[in-house]
Amino acid sequence: MAANPNHPSPAPIAAETEVYAVHGADPEVLAYAMAKYSRSALSMKESLRELNAQRAEQFLNTFYFQYGHRSIADLAHVALAVERLSLLAAIVLVDEQRWDGQERSTRYQNFRKSGWYTPDFGGDPAAQKTYTAAVEALFHHYDTLSQGALELLRGQIPRPEAMKPEAYERTLRARAFDGARYLLPLATNTSLGEIVNARTLETQVSRLLTHPHAEVRRLGERLRQAAAEPAWNVQQAALEALQQEIAAVNPELGDRAATLLLRDVPVAPTLVKYAAPVPYMEQTRAELRQAANELMADAPVADAPLVDLVEDTTGRDALEIELAATLLYGESHYPYRQMRDQVAALDGARRDELIALGVRHRGRHDELLRAFASGYAFRFDILMDIGGFRDMHRHRRSIQAMQPFTALHGFDVPDLLAGTELQPAYEAAIREAFAVSAAIAGARIPEAAQNAQYLLPLGTRCRSLFKMDFAEAVYISELRSAPQGHISYRRVAWEMYQAVARRHPALARHFRVTDVREPVDPLQR
Repeated sequence: MAANPNHPSPAPIAAETEVYAVHGADPEVLAYAMAKYSRSALSMKESLRELNAQRAEQFLNTFYFQYGHRSIADLAHVALAVERLSLLAAIVLVDEQRWDGQERSTRYQNFRKSGWYTPDFGGDPAAQKTYTAAVEALFHHYDTLSQGALELLRGQIPRPEAMKPEAYERTLRARAFDGARYLLPLATNTSLGEIVNARTLETQVSRLLTHPHAEVRRLGERLRQAAAEPAWNVQQAALEALQQEIAAVNPELGDRAATLLLRDVPVAPTLVKYAAPVPYMEQTRAELRQAANELMADAPVADAPLVDLVEDTTGRDALEIELAATLLYGESHYPYRQMRDQVAALDGARRDELIALGVRHRGRHDELLRAFASGYAFRFDILMDIGGFRDMHRHRRSIQAMQPFTALHGFDVPDLLAGTELQPAYEAAIREAFAVSAAIAGARIPEAAQNAQYLLPLGTRCRSLFKMDFAEAVYISELRSAPQGHISYRRVAWEMYQAVARRHPALARHFRVTDVREPVDPLQR
């Protein structure tokens, strides 16, 4: 059949898959280009050639905000540096399911140089002076303990001939910091970097803006501001020099080069600009806290092991019991098993009322609280030191419910110090910090209870609930029981394995864990 000149044949389609990396596009422009795959036949290269930041903003304002296509923000990834924030604020910041980043390690760096955060004491100079003295005392003990632990290790562990002196000293110092870090208060400054997509950043900012700590709320504001302001360009000095060279040869071309090379690039000005506090979270937390207090009626906190694998309740209401118990758990200091048993004793109507508290104030665009991620087969209630928890906190494939930090659960003694001449001084320093924290919590100033938490050292025990599937239980147990890890979370990982093995003995052989009771070479990291 002859070709019809009015309907030319389509161009042949390439048979080979093409894959290429993209560099140099603004995050929101790149998100727009990727989103166009669903609405245009253009290739990525063609889309990016015709786009600019203004068109991307118009598109995002229409489809992201007007039509609620929030998945578009998943395509815009941004890198942010967050420096000089307290350890407490850092824990809150990284408490995000879709978070990727790294924080300064308390195991490998001396945090004496970091300084600390001082909250607002409402014009009460006496309270601020007491707080400052308590933090300085903890850092003094941290210094003394670090040096004492190092001398202790030098006396216990001779340097192998094959090991270089600097490597030997570096390894022992890291081990000494392992023990000394238990005295670092939550006020200690740290730094971290994060690479997140814009949707996660928006959620993160809104969550931080709703937090009870003033420092955390200011952090949310600064993250939102950083997304809207021009990003720091690592190549800025080189680009300025290049532009000046071009301008020296051709001023007109230099002006064009300046427009291209030296332009300001905000990373996510459109996608994060509407991030705001979430009344749903704030109002719901207050009501759940009151409900938990009423239900437990000041009952004593029950004793609980390091790791408690809480089994399913039987019957058709098992999921309802888990939901209600988890909602209340995060606003209390009780073990999950104790809270679960109290909820299970209620009638169905009362449990339904508790669950309804979790959604009563939910707005149209509010995600459900994390407590509603229920139905996982493995629920580990973990009571461990805050320092070790920070490592366990990184496991994003688990659903975690944290309780507020408190001195109520006491503290742990690092193995390095246990039974040595350093232990009494360590315990005295912790108890002194607890006493000052309690005194500050009782002050009649705004956020007194929040201010008091900054004095809690990393050796303080904290309670958290980890929900997960079998694969994640295997992964955490294997990874965190490895000999190069800190003994604090190694014990937790081992007890997780032990708990699963007792409940499901046929599955135990699928774990490749390291027995934490076996001796470890202290010079191996």
